[in-house]
Amino acid sequence: MNASSPASGRQLRISAHGYEAAIASVGASLRVLQYDNRDLIVPFGADEVRPAYRGATLAPWPNRIVDGQYAFADAEYQLPLTEPARGHALHGLLAWTEFADRLVESDRVVLVAVIEPQFGYPFRVEVEVEFRLAADGLTQTVTARNLGADAAPWGTGPHPYLVGGDGRVDDWTLTLPASEVLTVTPDRLSPVAVEPVEQHPEWDFREARAIGDVFIDHAFTELSRADGFAEVRVVAADGHGVALSWDESCPWVQVHTADTPDPATHRIGLAVEPMTCPPDAFNSGVDLIVLEPGAEAAASWRFTAL
Repeated sequence: MNASSPASGRQLRISAHGYEAAIASVGASLRVLQYDNRDLIVPFGADEVRPAYRGATLAPWPNRIVDGQYAFADAEYQLPLTEPARGHALHGLLAWTEFADRLVESDRVVLVAVIEPQFGYPFRVEVEVEFRLAADGLTQTVTARNLGADAAPWGTGPHPYLVGGDGRVDDWTLTLPASEVLTVTPDRLSPVAVEPVEQHPEWDFREARAIGDVFIDHAFTELSRADGFAEVRVVAADGHGVALSWDESCPWVQVHTADTPDPATHRIGLAVEPMTCPPDAFNSGVDLIVLEPGAEAAASWRFTAL
C-alpha cells in the first residue's frame, strides 16, 4: 500500500445472487455485507480506521488469553496485553496485519498473511482467508498451515456485528441454539465455569425471543445443530434479518450486545463470533487445536439474509 491507500487497506469487492461484500485487506476484515441493498452487518468506511475488531479475522486465538500468559509444550509465554483495561491479550495477532491477495474473482476473494515467530508466539503459521458468495450467502473460511518446525497452538473466529434491520439490538429477536454458557468475572470477563443456560434464563435464547435490554458478553456451547450446522438468527420486527451458521469446526460462539458508552455505537449490532475454542483456551486446553509441523486446520461460517 501507499500513502493514498484507504485507512482500512485495499478494498476488494465481490457480488453475486443479490449479495454484495467489501473486504478490507487490513485484518482480512469484512467491512460491508449487504443483500438487496440491506445491511446484514454493521459496516464501516473504507478510509476509516476499523472500529475495534468490527469484521476482523481473529487468529491465532479468538477472544481473550487471561493476563496474556500461557504455557505450551513445557514452555511459558507472555503476550503483549492488547486489552490493557482488563489486562488480557485480545483477539490474536493479525487484526492490524496487511493481508496479501492470493485470488480475486467477481464472487470470491482469497487473502493470506503469515504470523511470523514473535515474542509470546514463537511459531510460523500461514493464515488463508477465503470469502465466497453463492445463492445461500457469504461463506468465510479460515485455513491455518503450520510452516514451522514446532507444533503451534491455534484457534480462530470472525468478529461481525449482525444487523437484524431497523432499530438496535433491543428491538430484535434472537435465536441462539446453545444449552450451556461460560460465565465470567464481571470486571475482567475472565472465564469462571460452564453452566446450563437454565441457571441463567436471561441468556437462554433457544426459543426465539426479543433481546430487549439484556446484556450479553459470553461464550456459549453445547450447540443444537441441523444437518451438522448450528445457526444464530437475528430478526427485526418486519421479519427481515440475518442468519450466521457454522459446522462442527466451531463448537463455541461468543455473543455480545455491543454495549458502549458512545450513543452513536451503543447496541447498534449484535456481535456473533463462532469460535474453534473458548476464551482462554491457550490455558484451559479446551478445544484447543494443536497444529503439528506441516499440518493445517480449517473453519468456516456462512452469512445468509432472511
